[in-house]
Amino acid sequence: MSTGSIGRNLFTSQSRGIGGRLGSRGLGEYRDPEREVRRFHLRLAAAGALVLIAFGVLFGRFIYLQVIQHSYYHTKAEDNRISVVPLPPNRGLIMDRTGVVLARNHSAYTLEIQPDQVDDLDATIDALAGVVDIQSRDRKRFKKLREDMRGAESLPIKTRLSDEEVARFAANAYRFPGVAIKARLYREYPFGELASHVLGYIGRINDRDLQWLESRDLSANYKGTDFMGKTGVEQFYEQELHGSTGSAHVEIDAGGRSVRTLSSHAPTAGNSLVLTLDLKLQEVAEKAFGSYRGALVAIDPSTGGILAFVSRPGYDPNLFVDGIDPQSWERLVKDPDKPLSNRALNGAYPPGSTFKPFMALMALELGKRTPEYAISDPGYFSLPGQTHRYRDWKVGGHGMVNLRRSIVISCDTYYYGLASDTDIDKLNEFLSQFGFGERSGIDVRGEHKGLLPSRAWKKKRFGERWYAGDSVSVGIGQGYNLTTPLQLAQATAILANNGVVYRPHLVREVVDTVTGERRAIEPEPIRKISLHPKWVQLVKSAMVDVTRPGGTAARAGAGAEYTFAGKTGTAQVIAMKQDEKYDEKKVSERFRDHALFISFAPAEAPRIALAVLVENGGHGSATAAPIARVVLDYFLLDKKPEQPPVLDPDAPEEG
Repeated sequence: MSTGSIGRNLFTSQSRGIGGRLGSRGLGEYRDPEREVRRFHLRLAAAGALVLIAFGVLFGRFIYLQVIQHSYYHTKAEDNRISVVPLPPNRGLIMDRTGVVLARNHSAYTLEIQPDQVDDLDATIDALAGVVDIQSRDRKRFKKLREDMRGAESLPIKTRLSDEEVARFAANAYRFPGVAIKARLYREYPFGELASHVLGYIGRINDRDLQWLESRDLSANYKGTDFMGKTGVEQFYEQELHGSTGSAHVEIDAGGRSVRTLSSHAPTAGNSLVLTLDLKLQEVAEKAFGSYRGALVAIDPSTGGILAFVSRPGYDPNLFVDGIDPQSWERLVKDPDKPLSNRALNGAYPPGSTFKPFMALMALELGKRTPEYAISDPGYFSLPGQTHRYRDWKVGGHGMVNLRRSIVISCDTYYYGLASDTDIDKLNEFLSQFGFGERSGIDVRGEHKGLLPSRAWKKKRFGERWYAGDSVSVGIGQGYNLTTPLQLAQATAILANNGVVYRPHLVREVVDTVTGERRAIEPEPIRKISLHPKWVQLVKSAMVDVTRPGGTAARAGAGAEYTFAGKTGTAQVIAMKQDEKYDEKKVSERFRDHALFISFAPAEAPRIALAVLVENGGHGSATAAPIARVVLDYFLLDKKPEQPPVLDPDAPEEG
């Protein structure tokens, strides 16, 4: 065998050996069907289990969503489809005692912006101004509303749109996302300033109002309501006037536009109020003041009902309905006559000589004086051991003066001595029964308490003890004494009613809007002061003589067709030096004395009691008493003056 043959055979045998080993091992693995089947079954089982688990989870979730949570998601779906829109109620009316409407509602269109839906407010307002007449005051008011009502959904940029303006905006509405026209009910006060301090006004609900509503769990009933009472009767009777908010279920599309109303619950309008106030009497009283500042309160002594409630000057409550513009607000707050100040309710003034009838009654009741007791008035009073003189208003004095004459001629010296003989705490205890130094509880907020001093009060206020000289000034209604015109009128009514005290009130009836039922506000007797009829009659008859010849209000009482009682008063605004004579012609008008007058009539069976204050009006006989006479003439005789009374602060002094 050749060498080549041996090589080929060796290569062939080696190749077969290698191939045989490789082929036999690969063929064995490939041909193990049981092992492959087991592996396949395992993979199939795992995949099937995963599929079953996945479908089980999905099915379980389906059951949870469709069955267990069905109600919840159905409600959510309906919420996305249905919007609940609050329907604000009509506000109740306010009427005077004869049915004249003093506050009512009217509807108007308003252009409103939703700030959170507008990217550039200034640019949007500029563009709107090309469609609707938007003045600078509208812009300033809108800015102020944004500051005062942060978070509000919608704010007005222009109110009371004309039909033409509504049409112009409707044609351009697509250009202004976040801007819409809304129909709103607006409060209207048809008589403007007349009785403005009685009615008060409504204004937009601010953050403080929201906190107040939430603290009383009332916020739900104010959904969709933008306004509420801010002062006066509008504020005090807010819950009666507001009514109950309704709702409408409205179907909306994907764009948030309403498609149709599915159901609705109508709102219930607020109840209406009938006041004790007589609007014509109120008008006569306000006009009687002319250009003077001041206040007048007239009360029915037998019920406590307020017949007239004047604070001059007044303001137009219509200015506040939309949110007052900055210019009007600045004009009101900077006005030196302070038209926003309710002088009748919270103006505190020295009562002056109108305090004397109550001092006289106290003297009789406490045994400090008898009707016969008389003094010789030299024109001044001095405390024992002191040289300081407390001057009488009449230089040279009044001669011999008893208690009755002290009221008729308004003798200061008599009351200086009486006050110095009376313990101040005893004085406080007796006169507080007439409402001095106490709130009356009238159905209007913001009443001033006034001030009837005592030892404890002075110690707390100044850290000082009470001095005899303090009492002397109190005796003539000066010193620390402060009263409101309302307090003076109430005290006069109590005296006229022989000591029976009724709570003053402005609302006579509440009229249910739904049923028409009238719910009377019953007169509320607070207490009965224990007074001797003889002493009451003595003081009242002396007050009648005040309006007759020889009395300090003789000119005001001249020619009266009825008998009326009165008392003049003059209250110092600035203190005078001991021997200095007051001359109002040399004093700036703002520093002149205040003029006061209290009265009731007819004297034998009083139907009206009143108090008049004329700021810086000089003497009570010269300015306050003539105003009272005009009011009494109209109330008792239906006699309306052809022109305002002549008020002459320079008339001769009469106490």
